[in-house]
Amino acid sequence: MNKRMFPDLKVFFFFPSLLFLLAVSSITTYGQSGNQASSYNIMDSSVIPAKRMPQQNEFLNNAYPFPAKPRNAWELGIKGGYTTGITDVRNWGPTGGFGVHLRKAFGYMFSLRAEYDWLRLRGLNYQPTQAYGRNPVLSSYYGSGGVPNAPFVFNNYRSTVHELSLQGVFTINNINFHRAKTGWNMYFFGGPGLATYSTFMKTVNSSGTPYNYASIITKYNNNFTYKNRKDIRSDLKNLLTGDWSTMAERSNNNATLGGAPIMLVGVVGMGFQFKLNNKWNIAVEDKFTFTNSDLIDGQQWQNNYSPNAVQSIAQTRSADSYNFLSVGINYNLFTKHAVEPLWWINPLDYAYSEINAPRHMKLPKPVLDDADGDGVTDQFDMEPNTPKGSPVDSHGVSRDTDGDGVPDFKDKELVTPTQCQPVDADGVGKCPDPQCCKDLKNYIDNMGGNLGRKCNIGDLPSINFKGRSVSLNNDAKALLASAADKMRNNPGCKVAVIGYGESSKAAQQLSWDRVNAVINYLVEKEGIGADRLIFRYGQVGGEESTVDLKDGTGEEGPNTVPAPHPNLRRKK
Repeated sequence: MNKRMFPDLKVFFFFPSLLFLLAVSSITTYGQSGNQASSYNIMDSSVIPAKRMPQQNEFLNNAYPFPAKPRNAWELGIKGGYTTGITDVRNWGPTGGFGVHLRKAFGYMFSLRAEYDWLRLRGLNYQPTQAYGRNPVLSSYYGSGGVPNAPFVFNNYRSTVHELSLQGVFTINNINFHRAKTGWNMYFFGGPGLATYSTFMKTVNSSGTPYNYASIITKYNNNFTYKNRKDIRSDLKNLLTGDWSTMAERSNNNATLGGAPIMLVGVVGMGFQFKLNNKWNIAVEDKFTFTNSDLIDGQQWQNNYSPNAVQSIAQTRSADSYNFLSVGINYNLFTKHAVEPLWWINPLDYAYSEINAPRHMKLPKPVLDDADGDGVTDQFDMEPNTPKGSPVDSHGVSRDTDGDGVPDFKDKELVTPTQCQPVDADGVGKCPDPQCCKDLKNYIDNMGGNLGRKCNIGDLPSINFKGRSVSLNNDAKALLASAADKMRNNPGCKVAVIGYGESSKAAQQLSWDRVNAVINYLVEKEGIGADRLIFRYGQVGGEESTVDLKDGTGEEGPNTVPAPHPNLRRKK
């Protein structure tokens, strides 16, 4: 049975392990990159090529929603690594190669890459063959062969491949919904190419004599003396000490370059890039190349040999291929007035950043409800049903300029003096007579004229309060009972209840509370009519701890007044 010789599987286990270690390192280094802004300012027109400036201008003027694509850097890379031939002849130990490429992005996911690779392939079979007679090069050293009892050989080769390919590269993880950018890229690539190869074999030793494999064949036939393939290959390597001096068979159907066959190839592969900074990155990738030639290993005939069995010789008719596992370093070229290659940029970053903190977005004016049309939006309006046209304060409450309790839009007397309050429903107050008029009336009353009536109530007491108290003690109540008796005995007299303290809001309110306590006691406990009492607080010329009762006959004034500072009222 005919077998192709594939490379050791341990190579394919090594590759994912290496990628994993590099990915962990990159994630550790660039773990915070998602918190950074994009690599260029979307408003910077210096990175936009001239042919796309009309679009950029429309974008900047909010006439087009999409910014123009910026010019971006090219990537130049070099690489080196491990090569493996997948041919009729098994791989012979580690061989290597190197490559260089130039890459340009045409979008955020697609780019083109031109790549040249120099590759070395080498093979050595552990299984002998009699098919050398079909190979025109080997038959010149070992005869026509191909029949029982003829010598056996072990196929070997070394080939140097020059490959030039154009690859489409697809990046799959730079478009990210949850971070601005990434520190690594995963990509797939593939494309056509041309390659030449030059293959040599070891057929003669240093003295020019063809190698004699008789001792190895004897061991091979001796009931499988060799315990494993490694022993056979070890003996073969010790035997093949000469140079790679014999040029292998070449196809006559291919075009040539400098005498070397030119073959069509196709490449596919995948890779990972790990960013070092905005200029440099490292890459690990695996590239597999298909060819249309079966002579890269110099052999297209093979038979499966086993002792004491009829040998079958067949042409393999299967094209050779090879694999290149590499590590490389890449540099971004032509970065002046250009952003880094687009495969490193997340095109969604601009949209997310603009939504979070608009810089360019043309936002409509907010529409906030104002049901009563007073200019204060409903969420801040403490009086949501203010009549239309009524002036309001910053809280949407109807303005009351003079503080008389009647809003300005109803108040027919916009500024009513405090001494003229309280006011009627139209906001009009009743002001007391001027002092000159009071003095005249008192004079007339004192003279006993017909214009007034004299009050002979006599002296009235003063009520003292302790500290900041507003409560009446027993002594105060006794004095008020005495004053009430005098008022009952003089029904034509009025009494002014006067409190002092106008230096502060707290003093004014305390004066009001004490006057209010005295009047309430006279009305509620002593039965004195409220219309015979005049409420005065916050006066000057007296002790703040004292409330005086004085003859108020002939005077005008309210018997009740709103608390000036209700939030400062003291409890009894």
